[in-house]
Amino acid sequence: MKKRLTKGREKKLAGVCSGIAEYLDLDPTLIRIAWALIVLCFGTGLLVYIVAALIMPESNDTYWD
Repeated sequence: MKKRLTKGREKKLAGVCSGIAEYLDLDPTLIRIAWALIVLCFGTGLLVYIVAALIMPESNDTYWD
């Protein structure tokens, strides 16, 4: 099955960072820290996050905990 970038299950805001973490098979906290550093250092990270939140599709997987 082909990997697809979607919003993650472990959402804090819109699920963008957790979706990227699931796609890259990394810890979502690492992605969130990296994203925060990008926002603080370059400022464009916030705009990219908003665009990604609007564009990324929701996950179609159903998970039962």
